[in-house]
Amino acid sequence: MPRRRSTRPAQRPQRPAAERIVDKRDGQWYVRPITGATSVKTYTCPGCLAAITPATPHMVVWPVEKALLSADAIDERRHWHTACWSRKH
Repeated sequence: MPRRRSTRPAQRPQRPAAERIVDKRDGQWYVRPITGATSVKTYTCPGCLAAITPATPHMVVWPVEKALLSADAIDERRHWHTACWSRKH
């Protein structure tokens, strides 16, 4: 007797977290929150120069307008501690 095929529930594609635009004194920035579950690398926060360890919720931030010598604004993205980003002017 042939085996019966079990049906698997369809997996929904993971949608990237929505970014928002934030105005700071030095310009407009895209800000995307990162959950601890999706954070797998160690980054250095430019606000405090401390490590952002894997599984730590934090923010990914990049300028709306690219810098003069950058190929694209996304190339300037940085990972910030949430508290450090909120303290940034």
